[in-house]
Amino acid sequence: MDDLPDDDGFSEDKMGESAEEGDERVMKTAEQIEDDLPQPEVARIRRKVHSAGRDGRVRSKTIAPKRLTREEKRLAETMVYPTDVVRPQTRQECMSMTRPCPFVSCSHHLYLDVNPESGAIKLNFPHLEVWEMAETCSLDVADRGGITLEEVGAILNLTRERIRQVEVRGLTKIKVHTGDELGLPPSRG
Repeated sequence: MDDLPDDDGFSEDKMGESAEEGDERVMKTAEQIEDDLPQPEVARIRRKVHSAGRDGRVRSKTIAPKRLTREEKRLAETMVYPTDVVRPQTRQECMSMTRPCPFVSCSHHLYLDVNPESGAIKLNFPHLEVWEMAETCSLDVADRGGITLEEVGAILNLTRERIRQVEVRGLTKIKVHTGDELGLPPSRG
């Protein structure tokens, strides 16, 4: 032990800052870590997420506005969008952005859905963080072209049968509004 030098190699001259400034730097790191933590309601949902079912899929979870605490609502009101972040304004700008897309408030983002009537937030992948998702933008998926019901189900965290039901419902709505202009086959009713 006597072979070690008296100074620890981190003198004020070598570091360029005093011990107090170093403590402040550690505090900033702790604050940054706190910013990366999920919101309290999301954290509660993640704790409750059960393991994958028979099909290996974790079900989506919904956050009802009524279940948010006063503190969470107050925090939501005080949140300010960062001024140094530039959101894409066109699809062309969006295509050139890095993936996974960080803008979960975009209506085309696959991480969450917001019900416009009730304000409920549906987390499509409650067990994943945004950067862990395979696909984050529905427009990117649409640009690639046609995919199977299984692939759509995996992207939206829904079953193949639910995707089929949504497809039939959508085609029916289109047919009602446009008539036979699309050249769809007659219904087998």
